[in-house]
Amino acid sequence: MTTPPAAHPGAPGGQPALTAAQVHHRSTSGRLVLAHPWTAHVALAALVLLLGSVTAAAASETVRGATSLGLFAPGSPADARFTTAWLAGTAAGALALLARNRWPLAVTAVLTVLAVLSLALGQVLGVLGFCLAWALHAVAARCSARTAWVAGTAVLVVVSLAVFRWQVVGLAEVLLWSDELPPGDGPVFQRLTEPGFSAGRRTWTVLLLLALLVLGGVSGAGSRARRLHARDVAERYAAMARERDASAALARAAERARIAREVHDVVAHSVSVMVALSDGALSALDRAPEASRSALAELSRTGRGALADMRSVLGPLHPDEGADGAEAGDGGPAAPAGTDLVAVVERFRTTGLSLSASGLDVPLPPDAAVRLAVVRIVTEALTNVLRHAPGTPGAAVALRRTGSAVEVEVVDAGGTRPGTGAGTRRGIAGVRERAALLGGRAEAGPVDGGGWRVHVVIPVEEPAGGSAGEATP
Repeated sequence: MTTPPAAHPGAPGGQPALTAAQVHHRSTSGRLVLAHPWTAHVALAALVLLLGSVTAAAASETVRGATSLGLFAPGSPADARFTTAWLAGTAAGALALLARNRWPLAVTAVLTVLAVLSLALGQVLGVLGFCLAWALHAVAARCSARTAWVAGTAVLVVVSLAVFRWQVVGLAEVLLWSDELPPGDGPVFQRLTEPGFSAGRRTWTVLLLLALLVLGGVSGAGSRARRLHARDVAERYAAMARERDASAALARAAERARIAREVHDVVAHSVSVMVALSDGALSALDRAPEASRSALAELSRTGRGALADMRSVLGPLHPDEGADGAEAGDGGPAAPAGTDLVAVVERFRTTGLSLSASGLDVPLPPDAAVRLAVVRIVTEALTNVLRHAPGTPGAAVALRRTGSAVEVEVVDAGGTRPGTGAGTRRGIAGVRERAALLGGRAEAGPVDGGGWRVHVVIPVEEPAGGSAGEATP
């Protein structure tokens, strides 16, 4: 059973993170070793002790066979010396291997010294060559390839020199002499000289040691490569998760900015118009009841339009509500925000603003984003005229269309009374943001002689449907 991965702290919704252990796809035994590393040490030590015991018995049989050949005198202490050195090397090697993962180079050096001592004092290498292979495996698994090559070469050279100098019982002797047993307790049936130096027999031991060291180094390098690959995959996954989280955070921030901009446009603009309409209706209530009723009707239409716009803006935040989220009596789901520029201009005229307009009949591009941006920009500019230039003798809206752009310009002559407030400065920032999102530019600032000018250019791809005629509705 695979343990479920821990949740990535930066993942949205607590999505699981990929770990290096999961990339390995370990078996049950591998997961057990990963959870309890001491089990691998104990198992290896037990294997070394078992192998040492079996091969020590084989070495003892080799001495008996060599004695039957007359290479050793009957009753010679060679058997005890070889067996003792073999078993002592086995125990020391098993003990040293317990620390191979923590100190691989130090353990390799200790085992090399033990091998030289075993050869110098006992004239046997025993299972210390097997132990050196496991030590080199740990070096290759935890150190660089260069370090592993240097360590393996040093071990091979030092131990080979010791083998050629002192070894008496090795792999070749076990294979050649272990079956030569004396017939009962009688005299030896051959009388050979005492075993001397034999380069051929010692070469067998060196070749076996070389094979063990190569096997240990290659398997350790493979283990290190798999571990580094798993870590690299996990790091790349974590980097992708961080990039995904950063992208999601940027998207959320952009969406919050969009909603804030839309809410500001809907609320601030509509409320400014509604306040102006209610003030006009209140002042004309007694002297011009018809004008007052018209202002109140426009006030109602503006409020309903603001509600529809708010549902359009906030609707994506509650996609499951559908038509149920609409208020009763509104006629069902919210419709997209209106893009009727003529209606916008007429609404501001109803507030009493002296307003002239040109180019409102110019066909706008079919792109809803461009059409909505034009309406929002004009609405923002005229709202600023109401709030910051009350009593202005005149304001002008001009819309022009070329083959590559739509231009919007709103200019006022300056107010004759103090403005209603300092403002939040979000409106002009919103105009610039809208233009920038569509690849355009916006300029806003005072004009010579008083007043304020807003000029926006939005690029479009469609060719102009004709010359931008000018008409004053």
